[in-house]
Amino acid sequence: MHLTHLHLLNFKNYTDISFSFSERLNGLVGDNGSGKTNVLDAIYYLSMCKSYLNTMDRQNIRFGELYFAIQGNWKDNEAVSTVNCAVKMGSKKIVKRNKKEYERLADHIGQYPVVFISPYDGDLIAEGSELRRKWMDGILVQIDREYLEQLQFYAKILDQRNALLKSMFEHRLFDRESMEVWDIQLITAGELIHKKRQQFLEEFIPVFQKCYKEIGGNKEEVGLSYRSQLNDGSFIDLLKASEKRDAFSQYTNVGIHKDDLLFTINEHPAKKFGSQGQQKSFVIALRLAQYDWLKNHLAISPVLLLDDVFDKLDGKRVQKLIQMVTSLDFGQVIVTDTDIERMRKLFEGLNVPSRIFEVKNQEVEIIHEIEFHESER
Repeated sequence: MHLTHLHLLNFKNYTDISFSFSERLNGLVGDNGSGKTNVLDAIYYLSMCKSYLNTMDRQNIRFGELYFAIQGNWKDNEAVSTVNCAVKMGSKKIVKRNKKEYERLADHIGQYPVVFISPYDGDLIAEGSELRRKWMDGILVQIDREYLEQLQFYAKILDQRNALLKSMFEHRLFDRESMEVWDIQLITAGELIHKKRQQFLEEFIPVFQKCYKEIGGNKEEVGLSYRSQLNDGSFIDLLKASEKRDAFSQYTNVGIHKDDLLFTINEHPAKKFGSQGQQKSFVIALRLAQYDWLKNHLAISPVLLLDDVFDKLDGKRVQKLIQMVTSLDFGQVIVTDTDIERMRKLFEGLNVPSRIFEVKNQEVEIIHEIEFHESER
């Protein structure tokens, strides 16, 4: 599966622009601020019904306008599907597939998978646990509808439980019976989510370690471990032990919403002991493993989006990365860079169909193109 055409109206910095992509390798070159990343974000939106970069939809509307619209054509063998995403100020988001609107956006997730590798991925190492949970959840929801439903349900029940704790604190009254109503539901959803996260990581970690070795060589040993309060005790016992603390803090202090992932390089925390190049390779390996895992479970090759990944990587690692993502194990790849000559040199040395687009002043021009069928390789 690959994206053949993309049309943007009033999306971020673009008024009206279109792209026709190669089925394998595509490059977007231009100065910083030209909007290269916004094109990748629009493709991500077509897949996940939300921006990779902006959580509020109105922030994606071009300044001074009232709406944005994204249209993409996806080709799977000979079948072509058209996906439309539109957001208007003051109205609900509309997502359509072949002109039919989805009743639930969740029904679209996983149909057109993408993996986005961004300079902001370094935050997975540097920032707090919430970002790492969202990364893990973002993978699982694309292949497991039950996981998505239970994750949404858990968040709803958690909000209700926290609201009850706040109300009881304000009224100086602890109502254990009312609390147990929410606890039962929280435990059911939380234990299922915990089990599915464990199963995912058991399968994912070896794939991640293999990807890291392919990028960074055998110099470092990398690790990923699951930190959860539920690893060491039952959820019901944890809630009982935290009863007084919850009542005082007006917040649920235990549960899968406190889960975290520990990233290590040579058995030391990657955040403290990893060099800039090692950390960059680490997060790229996480994303490539994500790609491999989704491909195997969905039986579809996701579109791989690479945003300015060449920064902070030495030439050897860049070469290994490009060789990996242009192998037959990968599908369509779209990569951005500010250096036209670097991208042109990389693309000309590869035996794959490719196009390079120069993005400038809200206009796009194809400056490099190689087209042939896979059978000619």
